[in-house]
Amino acid sequence: MFFSGDPSTRKRVDLGGRSSKERDRKNLLEQTRVERNRRLWLRQQNSAVLKIQKCFRGRKAVRTEQSKVREQFYKIYGKHCQNVDRNSFGPDSNFLYQFLYFFKAENIDDFLVLVQICRLLWWSVQDNGDVVKLFAGVDYSSTRALVNFRVKRFVQACICALHQNRNQLKDQLLLTPEELNVSAIPLLEVLVLLIDPKLPWSCKIVEYLIQNNAVGLLREIILTGKDNAENYFSIGKGSSLERVLIAVICHVGQKPCICSQINPRYSFASQIITIPFLWHLFPNLQQIFAADDLNQCYIHQMAMFGQNLINLLPKDISTEFPSHACMLGNVLETAGIALSHPNCSFDMAIDLAAVTTFLLEALPSVKTSNSRESPMIAEDDMTGDNEVMEIALDRKLEQQIYNAINPRFLLQLTNILFKEISSVNGSDYGPNDRDVTAVDGVCGFLNVTFNKLPLERIMTVLAYRTELVPTLWNFMKRCHENQKWSSHFSNDAPGWLLPLAVFCPVYKHMLMIVDNEEFYEQEKPLSLKDIRSLIIILRQVLWQLLWGNHITSPSNFQADGVNDLFSSQAVIENTRANEILKQAPFLIPFTSRVKIFSSQLAAVRQRHGPQAVFSRNRFRIKRDRILEDAYNQMSQLTEDSLRGSIRVTFVNEFGVEEAGIDGGGIFKDFMENITRAAFDVQYGLFKETADHLLYANPGSGMIHEQHFQFFHFLGTLLAKAMFEGILVDIPFATFFLSKLKQKHNYLNDLPSLDPELYRHLIFLKHYKGDISELELYFVIVNNEYGEQTEEELLPGGRNLRVTNENVITFIHLVANHRLNFQIRQQSSHFLRGFQQLIQKDWIDMFNEHELQLLISGSLDSLDIDDLRLHTNYAGGYHGEHYVMEMFWEVLKGFSLENRKKFLKFVTGCSRGPLLGFRYLEPMFCIQRASGNAAEESLDRLPTSATCMNLLKLPPYTSKEQLETKLLYAINADAGFDLS
Repeated sequence: MFFSGDPSTRKRVDLGGRSSKERDRKNLLEQTRVERNRRLWLRQQNSAVLKIQKCFRGRKAVRTEQSKVREQFYKIYGKHCQNVDRNSFGPDSNFLYQFLYFFKAENIDDFLVLVQICRLLWWSVQDNGDVVKLFAGVDYSSTRALVNFRVKRFVQACICALHQNRNQLKDQLLLTPEELNVSAIPLLEVLVLLIDPKLPWSCKIVEYLIQNNAVGLLREIILTGKDNAENYFSIGKGSSLERVLIAVICHVGQKPCICSQINPRYSFASQIITIPFLWHLFPNLQQIFAADDLNQCYIHQMAMFGQNLINLLPKDISTEFPSHACMLGNVLETAGIALSHPNCSFDMAIDLAAVTTFLLEALPSVKTSNSRESPMIAEDDMTGDNEVMEIALDRKLEQQIYNAINPRFLLQLTNILFKEISSVNGSDYGPNDRDVTAVDGVCGFLNVTFNKLPLERIMTVLAYRTELVPTLWNFMKRCHENQKWSSHFSNDAPGWLLPLAVFCPVYKHMLMIVDNEEFYEQEKPLSLKDIRSLIIILRQVLWQLLWGNHITSPSNFQADGVNDLFSSQAVIENTRANEILKQAPFLIPFTSRVKIFSSQLAAVRQRHGPQAVFSRNRFRIKRDRILEDAYNQMSQLTEDSLRGSIRVTFVNEFGVEEAGIDGGGIFKDFMENITRAAFDVQYGLFKETADHLLYANPGSGMIHEQHFQFFHFLGTLLAKAMFEGILVDIPFATFFLSKLKQKHNYLNDLPSLDPELYRHLIFLKHYKGDISELELYFVIVNNEYGEQTEEELLPGGRNLRVTNENVITFIHLVANHRLNFQIRQQSSHFLRGFQQLIQKDWIDMFNEHELQLLISGSLDSLDIDDLRLHTNYAGGYHGEHYVMEMFWEVLKGFSLENRKKFLKFVTGCSRGPLLGFRYLEPMFCIQRASGNAAEESLDRLPTSATCMNLLKLPPYTSKEQLETKLLYAINADAGFDLS
């Protein structure tokens, strides 16, 4: 502070009320504490320094002593061990004691001495053949402790030397025993000698090695040498390194091995079986590992760790080679050998299923792409680019895993486990614990496999070459009948979840190729009675999954009682009603779903209503050029404009505008006429099946150069009709409607397209002889308008003959080509146009047959009694008026075709409302036509105002006259000149 001129010192006042003495006392205590901690820190530092100095002096002294012993060793035995004989290895010699005392793996001279010692040891054993006498003399029991100690240290020295110098020895690590002249082989061969399972010290030595992470060092030695495997692997002969592993592998802590339990992180399974492509390096080791007893021990040890197994594995070599994936590949490659062993037990198969399940769960999904090469995967033909899932696994490793889960492996695993499942089907018996364990093992493995690997080959084997479907069904049926669903399958999930998760996709795959005779007459794969039971179980499952109420019985859910509240909630995301609508729409009555669909459309129209008033689109259409005019004018509209109203003026063949103002009725007439013209098979964009059902013409490009643009336009046209609630008479084939739902078609859809081809494929399916003799290949001939082209169903299909083994794949590929591949581009453009107005989730709640009803309605909707019940009258008419009585009698007597013409005459559409005439807007009305009595009774024809659904009917005096005039009016084809 600056001097203020005041010589006095200002007294300090503590505003907290503390006295100066109290404040000084606290400061003193704090200073004392800090000083005490400082002195403690100094003492600790001094102590650490003393320890370091002592340790340094100790190590320095040890190094000095080691140098002395090394020099003494050289003097006695020679720098190249030239003075060593077989007695030098005995218990009374200091030869090994001195060498092990000074040996350093990083010291090159020590390493070379070790190599020479190993050569001498190997030669000595070759001369005498008794390695125990070489180390222990005549009585091993009296020198056991000393001998075991020396052998432990010597074996460890060999492994450390190999590990320390592995990079310099990498070209030698996979050589065979004959190459004793190189440095690595003597060390490896001595390891083989000293850990031979027949030696009395074998278990003690291996146990010591594993506890000191010697197996981890072997792992790194192998990884260093594997890069040179192709250059140095000798066919038919095992490498010395492989011989070492074979000697170690039998030590699993089970008789005759007496090794105690060790840390699993350092075990052979964790350190060695996680090496990529282990069996490719060591094929003889694979045969040893796959032996029944040994394999069962290792797999059981892995299974005991459960999900924690992955945490016990060594650090990943790289992101492309995670340890768990490498272990999985190696385990699976030996699994086929182990499962084919006649003594392979149920418990072994259970452990194997558990281990592979744990390891598979940790994998990323194997990448798949949508292509015609995988026709048995339900693909989305409507997406533009193929969707590829990026994965981290090395491609070869991924292929190793995929190839190992092959048909043979699946057959072996399921057969071993399912042969133990009880065949008792009586209603008094539920599944026993062994049944549950078997189903749990199979289903757990398969459920993970379905989510990780491409499905086509797996599904085909499970569906057609195993008893998976009938076995699982009998199991589930017994659980259901006895209400004994096991809770063992997972912690929180209900007992039915896992079996159903496996059963349903496999059963669905079977249905893809089951023909009608098999399904209905032979009742394969399940009887019709069992199918009814399955439906009941699935309904209950859906109830629990979607409704989430495990107390309320599903029988209390009255689907027919879906009310307005449910319907209003169903269109709101994340509500329970919306989830049911998405996941299980069939639980909701069709009429309720139609109302929900209509409300969704109405909401969109309402949002665009204010804009539509100012942006109303007006079309001028010539009747003899309706398609071209509509295409040119509608193609120019934006998506928002399409949602708005369109008003149409027709021009007749004389170039004169037809009478009538479009209040909606003329537009309905326009939509009905243009759809009839556009979807006419004569136009060439669509073809029809034998049942006169429409589908996209695969050869449309041969007729119309701009056929894709036309398909886009027709998709938009159909969507506009549905958007405005206009029913159009377009009967689509079911397999084409599935494209609007972005679904894949299968063999059972083929009869509607080509019944003859279907019969031929079914003939092949049931052919008892050698199919290869039929000289069929994986090609198909397309015949469009007399022009034949040949296409391969698979790459190289022209040279791939159809056989009994691949005939199922051939059948799927042919059906896929005709039902999906040929029309994929036409369907894609049609869908893009359709989705301009109709969202996918709006129609996902309907199946294909229901979708056809949304498009065209039902002939049942032309119910005259229903129309009469929902009719208004005007101009003096009423329900009991004599003219009305005649009118309804005449209309009821009309043929179906004339009823459709009448409806079109009055409403502009030949189809009635989908849910009945109560939903016709505005309500149907009959009005007495104005005019004098003579005109009304003799000359006047009925007229209509389609925009108001209004029939103007003169008061005819007789039934015959009314019928004649009405028939003339509805068949006049006078456009709106009679409006």
